[in-house]
Amino acid sequence: MDWISFYDFKHSVIYVNGRHRDVHYQTIAQDIRALVPAPDAIVMDYGCGEATSAALVAEACGHLTLVEAAPNVRAALRERFASHPKMSVMSPDEAAQTADGSVDMIVLHSVAQYLTGAELDAMMATFRRLLKPTGTFVLGDIVPPQMASVWAALSLLKFGAANGFFWAAVGGLIRILVSDYFTLKKTHGLSHYTEAEALAKLKAAGFVPRRAAHNIGHNQHRMTFLSKPA
Repeated sequence: MDWISFYDFKHSVIYVNGRHRDVHYQTIAQDIRALVPAPDAIVMDYGCGEATSAALVAEACGHLTLVEAAPNVRAALRERFASHPKMSVMSPDEAAQTADGSVDMIVLHSVAQYLTGAELDAMMATFRRLLKPTGTFVLGDIVPPQMASVWAALSLLKFGAANGFFWAAVGGLIRILVSDYFTLKKTHGLSHYTEAEALAKLKAAGFVPRRAAHNIGHNQHRMTFLSKPA
């Protein structure tokens, strides 16, 4: 099993219940929507997951492409949004065939931690090619190395308390200790970056980056970076 196959199936350790999943994606969609540069913008959400509230983003832009590597999740996205006139769903290979310089904003949220440094570099090179010269690359949910698991747990409990699933969150934290997630974490690892390291990596990929004041999503101990092509 790798990270893609892990997230391709429903687990109670990913979302502790339906309420958690729905407010999780709603929060992300609202935060991404706030970053859309113009009503006619072409937006790509790369590694979007279930993206149950993606229509909120589509309402604010010209077209939204959801890109997802996990085949079962991608099939569900295509079924869910098949009739939406401003949305399409692609695999990573399909997204890479998008015309150069045609996208206004690309979002990579909560994905970088599952990639090696080399994999992230290759992905950012693709994004640099696809973006318009005036486009924006949004790198979200970058995990710092210090106390990442502790802050993730505390942020989940706070999020649960604010949205009516606190005790389900407690149970979810217990379940994750005996789940495949920790096995994968040991075998495949997670990538962590300090602010300085993330900025340096973005600069090396040909971007002019800055850290955003607010991280996309509920965990404000993680970081989002906004970058323009250099």
